[in-house]
Amino acid sequence: MKILLVNTFDRGGAANSCKRLHLALLNGGVHSKVLLKHKQNNWPESYEFDQIEPKFSLKHKIKRKIRSLAQELKKFKPGKVIDHNAELLQSRPKGLEMFSFPETPYDITNSPLYNEGDIINLHWVANFMDYESFFKKNSKPVVWTLHDMSPFTGGEHYEEEFYGISDSGLPLKRKYSEEELSVINKNVEYKKKAVSLVENLTLVAPSKWLAEKARKSEIFKGRPVYHLPYGLDQDLFYPKDKFSSRKKFNIPGEKKVILFVSDSIQNNRKGFIFLKKAIEQLNRTDLVLCAVGSNADRSVNKHMVDLGEIKDEKEMSSAYSAADVFVIPSLMDNLPNTVLESLMCGTPVLGFPVGGIPEMIQEGINGMLTKEISVSSLSKTINLFLDSIESFDRKQIRKDAVEKYGLQVQANNYIRLFQEILKDEKLK
Repeated sequence: MKILLVNTFDRGGAANSCKRLHLALLNGGVHSKVLLKHKQNNWPESYEFDQIEPKFSLKHKIKRKIRSLAQELKKFKPGKVIDHNAELLQSRPKGLEMFSFPETPYDITNSPLYNEGDIINLHWVANFMDYESFFKKNSKPVVWTLHDMSPFTGGEHYEEEFYGISDSGLPLKRKYSEEELSVINKNVEYKKKAVSLVENLTLVAPSKWLAEKARKSEIFKGRPVYHLPYGLDQDLFYPKDKFSSRKKFNIPGEKKVILFVSDSIQNNRKGFIFLKKAIEQLNRTDLVLCAVGSNADRSVNKHMVDLGEIKDEKEMSSAYSAADVFVIPSLMDNLPNTVLESLMCGTPVLGFPVGGIPEMIQEGINGMLTKEISVSSLSKTINLFLDSIESFDRKQIRKDAVEKYGLQVQANNYIRLFQEILKDEKLK
């Protein structure tokens, strides 16, 4: 069984999930390879699209190059289309999640790796996979692992309901411009037409929330959708001694420590502004906020510890272990890797009741959910948690996380799915 995983990058949350599955498949004896648009790391059996050259004759290569250039010119000929798309992206409010278009100059069916695969497992392929050329030319079973909403929306990677915060600490409803809605509707129709060309397409969603969104979408309506949670390597993410971990990061040992993790606090969907205001409202002197990521806001708390970007997974284990609680104030999310990582390290999680987060948190066992999305509700829940820290059994949190989110659990689920798909394919 030969599986080709396809992802745009080898860095970031979706890329990490793709890598973990790939390594687990290899460990399980599956012939797995990864096709990337941009390759910066050295994953085993991973290849960059532009650097792969099939063993064809010079004449064939010249023809292929001419055909590729012709396709690019055809796709992007009216410059007005490109300008229009660029104008839309520039006019969108800052802080919103990425918006991508279904047309690209990349035909991944031209890759020799595509020809090798028995199943094509798409992952986060924005700005890489061209919908029209792929679904028109594809002849293999496709499993698409959804990491966000982009595959079935008109371009938004998350259809964000809220943008900004009111003076009373409530999220403000987001408003769409007529231009945005027009482009979104056109892209949905384009994707629907392209996806209709593929017969054997299976969707996999890490959260039940995202699975239900996919089932109800115009683009994937009627397609099989499976719920298979992410997996984590329990040997990379594990509990470490709390006080040794705090010493490592110069975190006061006697304080109660809240951890926040995000690529950027400017990202509206990540909800950092709600956490900032909730901590200001608490006004506790026994509290320290530790932030992992870029552009940390030191004005949040005079005792804030900026841990910067942490790329090493074992180092992240130390950060989770140093914390009393990991707070994820996201306004919308799938099955956040950060929540899995925290639970695997035995650290309780606190968050808003949105997306796939409620599927991960057992109230009072491995964390807490707020009653609503608001600063006051978050502040009250943090306070309640900090006053009942001792009631959370970190060893049990770790044990439950390993059983539910162990990497081999995920790999075995995928292997069974792949085998069923290939079995059905042979019967046709």
